[in-house]
Amino acid sequence: MPEALRTLIVDDEPLAVERLQILCARIPGLTLVGTAADGAGALRLIESLKPDLLLLDIQMPGMDGMAVAQALTGRPERPALIFVTAFDQFAVAAFDVAAVDYLLKPVEAERLERAVARIRDRIGEAAPIAPPSPWTREFWVPHRSGIVRIAAGDIDLVEAERDYMRLHVGPRSFLLHETITGLERQLDPALFVRLHRSTLVRRDRIAGFRHNGAGTWEAQLRDGRWLRVGRTYLSNARAMAARGKA
Repeated sequence: MPEALRTLIVDDEPLAVERLQILCARIPGLTLVGTAADGAGALRLIESLKPDLLLLDIQMPGMDGMAVAQALTGRPERPALIFVTAFDQFAVAAFDVAAVDYLLKPVEAERLERAVARIRDRIGEAAPIAPPSPWTREFWVPHRSGIVRIAAGDIDLVEAERDYMRLHVGPRSFLLHETITGLERQLDPALFVRLHRSTLVRRDRIAGFRHNGAGTWEAQLRDGRWLRVGRTYLSNARAMAARGKA
């Protein structure tokens, strides 16, 4: 683990660069090694300076930040990426290129510190790289004026609301623009089960099933709620019950 994270700032806005320089100077163990105003210049500096961390804007003239990230894919000494941008619509694409975090301008000192700490933890662990999972592990969801990270394993229930999915996480819920079929394909079926055309439930949140006497089955959640089981998905409920008897 290096004594300090060698950091390169890539942004075409001088005021944004200045603010990041000030924030970086306040974080112990973080050393600024240079700045670049465009993607092509960033790649040249990365080649010569070998930074550990890239604070990377997305929208820049010429080669943008996403193109820089894609150009670095597969490199053995690829720096950690933290995107810093004024726009929230690139969050999904950012994490497709394995960014550590996605910060909205103006960057808050605490958010940058947390992101840097996460990079240090990853370097310190030095764990062997696990095979990539086919299932989505986290979602980045718009919330108020920013974006929040939601771990897939923290989701209790998903309910369809027209063109959006409501992700229930404990007492809170968040709206994600996605179809329920698309979400079902992303979630690990060992953790989640579809019980209705408009609901996906985390398996360990289900306490039991019952026939309500009106020709339909219902699932009881551990918090006491009852959810209707659609006829198309009744086989999923029966499979769960059969495993419980085995």
